[in-house]
Amino acid sequence: MVDVNRSGVTPEADNSRLGGEPSLASLVSGIVSEVQELSRQQLALLKAEVANDVRQTREVAVSWAAAIALGVVGVLMLCLMLVYLLNYATGWPLFACFGVVGLVMAAVAAGLFYAGKKKLDSFSLLPTESIHALKENVQCLTNAK
Repeated sequence: MVDVNRSGVTPEADNSRLGGEPSLASLVSGIVSEVQELSRQQLALLKAEVANDVRQTREVAVSWAAAIALGVVGVLMLCLMLVYLLNYATGWPLFACFGVVGLVMAAVAAGLFYAGKKKLDSFSLLPTESIHALKENVQCLTNAK
């Protein structure tokens, strides 16, 4: 039977509060609570990293959507005008004028796509800091045995 004083505390726990050696149970309890707190902190870091990555991915998607929308509107509004202007200025056949204008529009679209891809490549979709911290914790816990 466990001896409990009037305050409802075991003598070992009472000694640890008074400056004596802490009991094994209090040490284990402290370790468990610190591991739980560390796990909560790492989960919060993981959530923050994932939220940041989602925000950056959304920015890239908006950029690409804007590039596509502007590209379509630009092609529809300017393509015919440029083709006929080139035909009028050079006297080339219409099929050649369509080819030149089409190549220029494709080059602009490729540039916009490359800019979006470069931004997407500038960050990682995986939460690398959290994964690294979790690996360190697992290694410490397994080496502690």
